[in-house]
Amino acid sequence: MPRFSVVVPVFKVQGFLRECLDSVLTQSFTDLELIGVDDHSPDGSGRILDEYAARDTRVRALHLPVNGGLGRARNAGVESARGDYLLFLDSDDSYLPGALAAIDRQLRACGDPDLLVFDHQRSYWWGKAEPSVFGDQLAGPGTRTFTVAERPELLTLFHVAWNKAYRRAFYRREGLGFEPGLYEDAPLSHEAMVCARSIGCLPRVCVDYRQRYQGAITRSPGREHFDIFPQYASLFAFVARRPELAAHRAVLFERMVSHLVFCLRRRDRVRPADRRAYFRQAARHYRAHRPPGFRPPPHAARDFGMLARRSYPLFAARERVRRTAGTVRRTKRRVRRTAGRAAYRGYYALQRRLPLRADLAVYSAYWGRGVACNPAAIADRARELAPQLHAVWIVRRDAVAALPPGTDYVVPHSRRYWWVLARATFFVNNVNFPDHLVKRPGQRHIMTHHGTPLKTMGLDQQPYPAAASMNFRDLLRRAGRWDFSVTANPHSAEVWDRVFPCPYEDLPAGYPRNDRLVTATSRDITAVRERLGIPRGRIALLYAPTMRDYRRGYVPRLDLERLSAGLGEEYVLLVRTHYYYGRDPALGELHARGLVRDMSRHPSTEDLCLAADALITDYSSVMFDYANLDRPIVVHAPDWDSYRDARGVYFDLLSGRPGETPGPVTRTEDELTAVFRDGTWRGPASRALRAAFRTRFCPYDDGHAAERVVRRTLLDQPPEALPPMIPLTDRHPAPPAEAPAPPPVIIETPHPTPTPGTPPTPEPLN
Repeated sequence: MPRFSVVVPVFKVQGFLRECLDSVLTQSFTDLELIGVDDHSPDGSGRILDEYAARDTRVRALHLPVNGGLGRARNAGVESARGDYLLFLDSDDSYLPGALAAIDRQLRACGDPDLLVFDHQRSYWWGKAEPSVFGDQLAGPGTRTFTVAERPELLTLFHVAWNKAYRRAFYRREGLGFEPGLYEDAPLSHEAMVCARSIGCLPRVCVDYRQRYQGAITRSPGREHFDIFPQYASLFAFVARRPELAAHRAVLFERMVSHLVFCLRRRDRVRPADRRAYFRQAARHYRAHRPPGFRPPPHAARDFGMLARRSYPLFAARERVRRTAGTVRRTKRRVRRTAGRAAYRGYYALQRRLPLRADLAVYSAYWGRGVACNPAAIADRARELAPQLHAVWIVRRDAVAALPPGTDYVVPHSRRYWWVLARATFFVNNVNFPDHLVKRPGQRHIMTHHGTPLKTMGLDQQPYPAAASMNFRDLLRRAGRWDFSVTANPHSAEVWDRVFPCPYEDLPAGYPRNDRLVTATSRDITAVRERLGIPRGRIALLYAPTMRDYRRGYVPRLDLERLSAGLGEEYVLLVRTHYYYGRDPALGELHARGLVRDMSRHPSTEDLCLAADALITDYSSVMFDYANLDRPIVVHAPDWDSYRDARGVYFDLLSGRPGETPGPVTRTEDELTAVFRDGTWRGPASRALRAAFRTRFCPYDDGHAAERVVRRTLLDQPPEALPPMIPLTDRHPAPPAEAPAPPPVIIETPHPTPTPGTPPTPEPLN
């Protein structure tokens, strides 16, 4: 029988769940079981629980047939628990290192009490963490234990389920359990406190209580917050059934009324339209449960008095006065900020009063750089599936000349630009639209993204130097406009869910731009190579490095002239620098000499991928797209440590583990040359790594991604009407153009860094 049973209820938390589970399973204290309860979650949370259960015998995954809410999920976990003590951990929170060992030590020091209360910290989405206000109060008792009768102030501690360890025998003896609905923590926490024969305290911060930007039900306004009334009714019914608890009614009543008023004042809980009804119900609870002779606490006497007198108009008037000062200050700032923009926004504001055009779709890619990437693939498919929609592209002035013939476009800040922003119904982009776009009711935003994340993104960038100048509040305001987020694999879905925590629909469609990679034929590839001027029989290598956040300007990580000479005549080296960088004179000079092909300004990355027999990259997301072709990938990572430390990464690309490393890894130019000269680049170890990488990151890219996006977002068809996913085993990537195998060359100098091999049996990856 384990010491602890940690119950984790799970619903729509795929972006946070791994961190939560890892925080339990990596504790130095290991005598535990973790019971994850999938409350019929519609995202990937249940799959993640099963993954952890498969690789750690301490984990059990329960899957509920219907969604029953947090309370019922916790109750289901308790029924399966076998530990001496029950602990509840919300699935977007986590334990701090050493927390369980500290809890166990204090339990033993206190003589294994019925209940142990421990401290927590609040962790905000912008990176700030602050301790609770209960530290001193928890530190006072030391290792002594008390009852609430002896220390009534114990009832003023935070009334949540997850800051306590409950002796399971005590929990079952008292018939404790969670009620359905919101605020389910309040009655159970108070019932446990008043019933416990011994309560210990631990001042150590054990739980990181995450304050999410969006998604927390307690900060989502609506009628659900009226659940607080039946919850407190159940608490007083519990006390009424036990005459020995009558002495605690006054403190419990004060706690209830303070909680009711707190929620009433919060705009993110009770909506203005519901405040009068909420106040009336709170007043009824006040009269129904007020103990005889109760005297309100001095600091809250006015609030208690208004509830006692059922005086909502007086309460509302006081609230208006309290909020007016803040509103005036905010209004002055807003007027100053918008005055200078009034001239060119007036037209935009006027157009926003007119009806939306249901036949108008706005597209943009890479901040107006042209017709490209996922938006281009969606627009192309929409011409066939939704011909009633007219496409208009937002394009920078310097990119107009390169537009495909017949493209309808607007230049930013032109008169027609403001017209299409105001009147269009659909907005498709692989980056965020500008801050000045005002999303109208009825407009629909589709975020396609433009890569699978290896480097940290969104809120996960906050600890890293590369994000020092980023405004994360603005970033989340932009993400808050999304209606759909198109994802290419479960890894991306989990990351976006956590780092852009906004109420959009995850659309696991695959990347539309990759449809071409999956459906291309040998004839298509031959045609692309001919257009690029790649001689028949030559092996084309695409070198596509990414940008460096910690360096300014393009800094080549390879001596391309030396690499070209080392590879020999049988290879053609195509070089594509990141689009952030301008033209590089040195690269242009090598191109002019015929040593490399500078493809940095070629309009189609997909063309280059189709033409290449292998990819050389460092940390660019092109590797995830290229894996769809099932062709060799070589990772050249001379500055991995610097890149990782400056930007942060989600997995160790150089580990050599299947699913993390897509092929051979090199750190020097000599190693890179040797990998191609001795055939390692396409050997059996390379194929094995590539297969695992493709399985993990290419499950959705089956050639129908654009169709799924068009049908779901532009035609509003339900998910079940979308084309079913074709399994990887049934896909047949187009082969590269025929090229003779280079003769084997014996390399006298061994590789300083061995090429990663295939470990025996890998554990499932996070």
